[in-house]
Parts: sequence; structure tokens; C-alpha cells
Amino acid sequence: MLARSFGAALLGIEALPVEVEVDISRGLPGFTLVGLPDGAVKESRERLRAAIRNAGFDFPTQKITVNLAPADVRKEGSGFDLPLAAALLGATGLLSESVLAESLFCAELSLDGGLKKVRGILPVALLAKSLGFRLILAEENAREASLVRGLEIWPVCSLAQMVACLRGEEVPPPIEELPFEEEETIDDLSEVLGQESAKRALEIAAAGGHNLLFVGPPGAGKTMLARRLPGLLPALSYEESLETTRIYSVAGLLSPERPLVTRRPFRAPHHTISDAGLIGGGVHPRPGEISLAHNGVLFLDELPEFKRHVLEALRQPLEEGQVTIARSSVSVRYPARFQLVASMNPCRCGYYGDPLRPCQCSPQEVRRYRGKISGPLLDRIDLQLEVPAVDYQDLGKGQRAESSLTVRKRVEKARALQAERYSQPAKLNAHLSPREMETFCALDSEGKALFERAARRLCLSARAYHRILKLARTIADLAQEEKIRPAHLLEALSYRAFDRPLEPL
Repeated sequence: MLARSFGAALLGIEALPVEVEVDISRGLPGFTLVGLPDGAVKESRERLRAAIRNAGFDFPTQKITVNLAPADVRKEGSGFDLPLAAALLGATGLLSESVLAESLFCAELSLDGGLKKVRGILPVALLAKSLGFRLILAEENAREASLVRGLEIWPVCSLAQMVACLRGEEVPPPIEELPFEEEETIDDLSEVLGQESAKRALEIAAAGGHNLLFVGPPGAGKTMLARRLPGLLPALSYEESLETTRIYSVAGLLSPERPLVTRRPFRAPHHTISDAGLIGGGVHPRPGEISLAHNGVLFLDELPEFKRHVLEALRQPLEEGQVTIARSSVSVRYPARFQLVASMNPCRCGYYGDPLRPCQCSPQEVRRYRGKISGPLLDRIDLQLEVPAVDYQDLGKGQRAESSLTVRKRVEKARALQAERYSQPAKLNAHLSPREMETFCALDSEGKALFERAARRLCLSARAYHRILKLARTIADLAQEEKIRPAHLLEALSYRAFDRPLEPL
């Protein structure tokens, strides 16, 4: 007898429908599984046999042939246990074909017949809704799947309960919709004493979506400042939250208690990270840190300590907002629209240019240390700011500065101007194309003359030229100005620390 059920295979952050066909025929007892299954799917035959028997059902002692279609898509993970069991029970006549045709199954089976959670259930839930299926899954995955509004979900704890629900003998338990509430910001900008120019740079970066580099001695507060950037960014919309949650779902990083990402991500990988860990990849591709930072912030502390080839891999994602990982058998694409915030010391010892502590490095060592960061990567960082050590008087005052909420309101006003100007809520000044810049970043005659002198003196590249213009556009938006004025351009030029020549020691 032949029966069919439906499961799902993950490809990047998308889920593809998989038809599970089970045929029970005469012949020597055996279990043949075809359709490009990986090791975890092949092992399901042993879990199936024990789970079905321990759930109180008979396991067929005939020839069993299973096909996973389409056959040219690799099937990975233990989530195929449940659709295999459903199709097998349908082939024995326990479940009707019409009931199986209305459901999409996704869960791992334990040997006692219980259901266990799997990663990547959110893309599967989105697929089930698009195809008009109900989704049958483990109870532990129910809260995550409930993020997809309007989807019929049956959370069951065992194979026996699933069969009872599908036969109409039991009513599936109800599910509460997860409320969409933004998490409170923990790190507040008011806790940072002094560093007014760095705070201003953070505000500009938040308003226009610009990348930022802090250069300063140890203990100047570079990391402390970077950790406060997410609190300055506008709250995630439900669509942004769902997109970010899909990435975390595929990576298996969601909390069962709170499976919705409602706060801007802040990822701070160690400098020993590999290129696959940062960009994504592996034998079976997984999202990397840049994708986990999607719609949020990626912080690279001690930037020159990262391997050069790892940093160079950032160049394309910074421009395109996504990363494509190609392997011989598969090519997947992950979103990676993040803000890069990096920090570094001015030299190896950390005290180049410090008025109080002498630098121990030679000019060659300073250049060698800074040379670890390539010019093309620096060109992609809009704000390059020197952060001096905090003066003791600022620490002793103990006066709190503006809170993150106050600065965030100004950022939201600037972003509202951009949304109105570009007619796209998600488009920011940092994302403008050269053609769009001709329209929205035009300079008057005074501004053109000023920029020409600065470009020649600083030997700006074409990319740096465009990024300074985008930066000036954001500064004008924060001032609620329609046109870019020379004062905005001058401030933008002041945030190019690496375009200025090194001062003699």
C-alpha cells in the first residue's frame, strides 16, 4: 500500500516542501530510504521502529520503500522523523490519505514515541502557511511556530496523541499567540562619562546606518560606547523581528521561553574566529556572525588582531547586505544587513599620540600595525574617530549625560525624514547608490569648492568621497535641514581619522 505525507527541508533560511512517499509491498522484510538523505535521516529507520512499537502500534514486517521528493535536494536533520512515521502509519491504513494531505509534519521522535523539538521551525511554519497546511509539531516548538499569524498549529507530545488527533478522537491543545513586546535597553548612553565627540558619532551612525571605527588607547571606553549603539536604534518592526528570528531559528539559537527576537542583535565575536564562523559556511552551510547580526550591530573589538583574510571577507557583505555561500552541492544565501562597529588601538602598545603616556613603538611598527587593516575595508567604514583617554575631571564630576532614549528620539526623527524622502521605510542614507546621491546629496557651489580642496588634500578614493557625502546627508537630517551645508560637510570630513597622515613621534 502507498501513502504520502509532507515534511520540509531547510535551504538557507527558507524551507522547501518535501513529499514523503512510503510503499509497503510483499517481499523480504527491509527498509529502503532514497531521496538524498543525510546521516541523521538515514538513522531515522531505527528511531521509527522503536517509536511506533512503543506508541502501541504495529510496525510492518514487509518490504518498506521510502522516497523523499524532490530527489535532487539534500534532506538533513531529524525533523523528517514525524512525516516518515505519519506516512508509514498511513500506508498501514491507520491514517487516511485525506488527513495526511492537509498536514505538514516536522518533529524528531524519541524511542518511547515522544516528540522532540527541531531547529528551524519558523521557516517551516511560514512554508506551511503559504501552502495552506496545518502544522503538526512538538510542544517545545509551538511558541516559535505561533509567530506565524493565521496558521493552524497542532502541538503534540507523542506519536499516539498525533494519531488520536488526526483520527478525531482527541482535540489538539490550544496555543497562545506570543505578544510582540520590545525588550528594555540595558546599556544606557548616560552611563558613559565624557567622550562627547564619540557619542555624537554614535548618534550619526544610528541615524544613517553608517559603519563606525573607534581608535584610541586601552581603557578609553571604546567597547562601552559600542555596546550602547543598539539602544540608539529604532525598535524592530514585526517584519524585521520575524526575519531576524528566522536566522536564529535556523542556527538553533532561540530560547524556548522567548523565541522571538525583539531587540536589535549585538554580536561581538572573538578575534580568533574563522572566516566560516564570521561569514557563514561549513560542510552543511550555517549562518555566520554577520547574518546573526542582521538588523543589528556587529562589533569587532581589537580589529587588527583578526586574521586578514577574515576581515577581507567582510567587504562584499558590507556593500550588498547579504552573503552567498557556494558549495559543490548547494548554494545558499543569508541576509546580512548589519552595522559594523569596530575598535582598535592606535599602535601595538596602544599609546601613540597619548599626551601622558609615551608610545614605545617605532614609526615603522605603527605603520605596520595600522597596515593590518586594508584600505578597501577602511573605505567601507564611514566614521573613523579617534577616542582619547577620559580626563579624570570628567570621571570625578559624576554628572549623567543624555540618556539613550533622548538620543533615540532624534535618531527616529532623522530616519523618518529618510523614509519620506526615499519612499522606503528600510532605506537609509548609508544604502544610497551613486545615482541616488546625485539627487539627494547635491552640494551648492561653496560646498563643492570645499569638498574639492579636502578631497585633493586627503587623497580621497571615489568610495570615500561617496561615503563622506552620505555622512553629510545624515548630519543634515539630524539638524532637520533639507540641504547639505558646508558645516555638515566639515563635520563629516572630521570623521576620517585614517585619511590624515601620521604625526611624527
